[in-house]
Amino acid sequence: MAKIENGRQSADSRRIRTISSSHMDDESSLGSDSEINGFTNDRHTDKYGFIGGAQQYSEESAQDVPPEVLRQREVKWLDMLSNWNKWMVKRHKKVRLRCQKGIPPSLRGRAWLYLSGGKVKREQNRGKFEELDSQAGDPKELDVIEKDLHRQFPFHEMFVSRGGHGQQDLFRVLKAYTLYRPEEGYCQAQAPIAAVLLMHMPAEDAFWGLVQICEKYLPGYYSAGLEAIQLDGEILYALTRRVSPLTYRHLEKHKIEAILYMTEWFMCAFSRTLPWASVLRVWDMFLCDGVKIIFRVGLVLLKCMLGTREKLKACQGQYETMELLRSIEPRYMQEGFLVREVLEVPVSERDIESEHHVQLKRWRKNHGELHWKSPPRMHGARAIMASEPPSRQDLRQNPTIIVESPLPPPQPTPQLQKGEKKGKEEKKKGNSHLPQQPALNDQPALNDQPVFNDQSLLKESPLQKSRQSLSSTEADHQDTYL
Repeated sequence: MAKIENGRQSADSRRIRTISSSHMDDESSLGSDSEINGFTNDRHTDKYGFIGGAQQYSEESAQDVPPEVLRQREVKWLDMLSNWNKWMVKRHKKVRLRCQKGIPPSLRGRAWLYLSGGKVKREQNRGKFEELDSQAGDPKELDVIEKDLHRQFPFHEMFVSRGGHGQQDLFRVLKAYTLYRPEEGYCQAQAPIAAVLLMHMPAEDAFWGLVQICEKYLPGYYSAGLEAIQLDGEILYALTRRVSPLTYRHLEKHKIEAILYMTEWFMCAFSRTLPWASVLRVWDMFLCDGVKIIFRVGLVLLKCMLGTREKLKACQGQYETMELLRSIEPRYMQEGFLVREVLEVPVSERDIESEHHVQLKRWRKNHGELHWKSPPRMHGARAIMASEPPSRQDLRQNPTIIVESPLPPPQPTPQLQKGEKKGKEEKKKGNSHLPQQPALNDQPALNDQPVFNDQSLLKESPLQKSRQSLSSTEADHQDTYL
């Protein structure tokens, strides 16, 4: 077994390097994260917020969804989020299918929070994040976190500024987690996970999303010794034999252990490896179906890069193979191709659990008992929801934007002058032999409905109805992050 770094700072262990931009120095952050902080508009920012094409191949690999299709998907997701318990219990396959198609960007943050169980966790622990946020924290942990802040997506407009709102929120989330789980503390690989969440939701929601990923999806990944990630490396190696025998034989021949190439893939959920469009699609499926998606992505990349004899001719040894796996060809990471291949990989939750049992027995035989007792892994949103059944209140959507439409000012009643009043009375007397015509304000409504006075019209006006609906039912469908 290759020597594994711990991912934390301690007397007898070193922190794992999960940051691909390690060649940058402390002054590599550019500009700021907003115009308030001095952000200049002459830098090109892609639709994901990355400056100057820093997240390479993102725009080229993205699939553009027609606006009318996107609007339809948004309506469907709003309905699901408003009736989440019903959909997860009775129509989970439909939820999975819609995650595979891609969650609409305007609702991705809210959907991730519901899928991960972070919404329920937050409601059941109201005030907990504020309590942790107000505490000082361990100075040693805080020092390591502060050194890592500028390394997390340094060319994204949210994190580009030292001391900007993005880095501040990232610090708050990571510090809160070290206080929430002091026995586990901080691991560098948690930072990109938290940063991805912060790109889509507020700090409190991102904190609970991080808690769920660390405790339910990837338990033990960020603990001392990294035993869980080593076990999953052995599982990936064994599954490679089933999916791509040629790749497996090559890795076995050159004694290339999975932990050498899959650590960053799995611990960062591919956020440091794939183009951003593909990262988002992988996370949509990952938070719905669990860690099997991470395994499938890894197996697809291995098969594509090492699965043919022609490709193996270019890597005759361990060094060449590792270099190949560090520079995945862009065509294999393209959003549409990757998602199609991932869905076709014949690996299920049962396969992973069965292989986990085998590898755990082998681990105990060779290394003894695990030093870190991780909670059982939950395979996706449905399993998490079943383990912690939510109440209706937990799933209730509390709107954060309520638009109060101003009421129209009352129309003043025109005052007639004395001369005008006398003239009209005389005119009325002079026309007494004609049929009496009702005044405009006294015109009866159609179908002989009773006449409404000004006050009743005001109560039933469209503006009033709009204000009432926004403050009640429709407000549940408003999204802060559109």
